[in-house]
Amino acid sequence: MDYVKAFIVGGLICVIAQILMDKTKLTPARILVLFVTLGAILGAFGIYDKLVEFAGAGATIPLPGFGNSLAVSVIKEVREVGLIGIFSGGIKGAAAGITASIFFGYLMAIIFNPKSK
Repeated sequence: MDYVKAFIVGGLICVIAQILMDKTKLTPARILVLFVTLGAILGAFGIYDKLVEFAGAGATIPLPGFGNSLAVSVIKEVREVGLIGIFSGGIKGAAAGITASIFFGYLMAIIFNPKSK
């Protein structure tokens, strides 16, 4: 049942993004920023955590999950070290994901020989 919940929630996030791309003049970059910001706001208020409890990876993998990760990490770091945590918390919280995306992007570029358009 966990897989079904993750599929439904992750799919709904993707459907919302697709509808925004098709029915509005928002560019994919603006939608990306919107989703990350929305995830950070919902995470700061503790709302996104309830969605993560329900859907697991279906809520943590898409873009709002990245925003939530940033918000939760900043809040934790501010509690531990003070206001300087505003700058260091997001970096610490997202380091693994950013490192993995750079590594796998580089690996795919080596394997598949990308071409610019």
